[in-house]
Amino acid sequence: MIKVSLAPSARLMRRLSMGAALSAGIMMLALTPAEAAKTTLNLGMSVEPAGLDPTIAAPVAIGQVTWQNIFEGLVSIDETGKVQPQLAKSWDISPDGLTYTFKLQTGVKFHDGEAFDSTGAKFALDRARGKDSVNPQKRFFASIASIETPDAETLVLHLSSPTGSLIYWLGWPASVMVGPKSAADDKTTPVGTGPFKFSTWAKGDHVELIKNADYWNKDGAAKLEKVTFRFINDPQAQAAALKSGDLDAFPEFAAPELMSSFDGDARLATKVGNTELKVVAGMNNARKPFDDKRVRQALMMAIDRQTVIDGAWSGLGTAIGSHYTPNDPGYQDMTGVLPYNVEKAKALLTEAGYPNGFTFTIKSPQMAYAPRSAQVMQAMLAEIGVTVNIEPTEFPAKWVKDVMTSRDYDMTIVAHAEPMDIDIYSRDPYYFNYKNPAFNDLMKKVQETADPSEQAKIYGEAQKILAEDVPALYLFVMPKLGVWDKKLKGLWENEPIPSNVLSNVSWDE
Repeated sequence: MIKVSLAPSARLMRRLSMGAALSAGIMMLALTPAEAAKTTLNLGMSVEPAGLDPTIAAPVAIGQVTWQNIFEGLVSIDETGKVQPQLAKSWDISPDGLTYTFKLQTGVKFHDGEAFDSTGAKFALDRARGKDSVNPQKRFFASIASIETPDAETLVLHLSSPTGSLIYWLGWPASVMVGPKSAADDKTTPVGTGPFKFSTWAKGDHVELIKNADYWNKDGAAKLEKVTFRFINDPQAQAAALKSGDLDAFPEFAAPELMSSFDGDARLATKVGNTELKVVAGMNNARKPFDDKRVRQALMMAIDRQTVIDGAWSGLGTAIGSHYTPNDPGYQDMTGVLPYNVEKAKALLTEAGYPNGFTFTIKSPQMAYAPRSAQVMQAMLAEIGVTVNIEPTEFPAKWVKDVMTSRDYDMTIVAHAEPMDIDIYSRDPYYFNYKNPAFNDLMKKVQETADPSEQAKIYGEAQKILAEDVPALYLFVMPKLGVWDKKLKGLWENEPIPSNVLSNVSWDE
């Protein structure tokens, strides 16, 4: 009989097991950082925000850093431009359109630990609509007559008049929820409820955000641990930083003429999406000769929009005939209302009393698209006898002072970034100095209904008025030019609202 001992085999198996574990550990230690799952992102922006609170200042760069990253709203706007629930999980609108009842998420906390509830929501909205409010979109909240908080989860808004766009407006950066304890310091140390927390701001260089480990929405938790927004305003430097790997992404690349330089790059991909950036040459409608509709129409007919797009933005853009983009509900192509026609333009000028043309100055901010567009327009308007002097104007300070505040200008050129902002032509005062009671009535009428099809019909009528009246020369919609690492997933290719929404961004390793 042979005696068999199992002990040595058991010991051997334990040794083999330990050896495998040790070997796996050594292999793990040997992994280079490049092979490990990447959880950081270096993202470039052309413009550094002056502050980090989108509820007290208008520049879009503020929201591009903070909206949906640090701050959230009762509702949000998704990549398709549709409204989605956020801190409000549902809402109900009374039949007369005057009472909005929101049911809020529970268990939500600001980054400093302060609880978010209906009292906090009331604070944020009262701050936005109050007498001392400096909110850049204070008009959004003008119809809110009173706010009730029957319990911690319920917020009730009572309106003085129906406001069909209210839910959409509540999704904007200017409408985000801020904490009662932290709001005063949000300009420099923002505290929100979002998936990322503010970490540091090195003025002139970068802003750093880190993942909010205690984020209330577990399904929407950030996949990245750290995001660094780096501010580089020179297009050549932007391209160099991307090609060297110093930057992983530049979602709004500022130089269309350099886009082809990334062709064939093994690491980087280029994207061309849509935006709400409407490039228009606004005229001072209260100043001669721009107070004469025939003159404005003549100038529009002297402009070949495609030539402007080719010269200003390397052929990348969509011609428009009104202050409206193809993304917007009820969009109608109005470029055929006053098409390019030099002879008709000359005839209109003669009819208006300017057979030999006239001279005016265009105040051009220093953003690349503006002087380029102005130069192309200068050459085309010379063909109808109109002389254009181009005056470079520092943006934003001097431009805001001269154009927006003093309205001391003939013509200017700027890209309007706000979505669905056709109503600016009914605002008084506004830099166009345009007054049209019929248009104003349409802007009131569109708020009287929350029916999308009815609103679209009204917006169609409004577009027609602007296309015929031309208070501004409607040129083109700028595309969203993105350049980023091919392994990055989740960046928005389109931009229904100026933003860099990063909650769903990750690396495909």
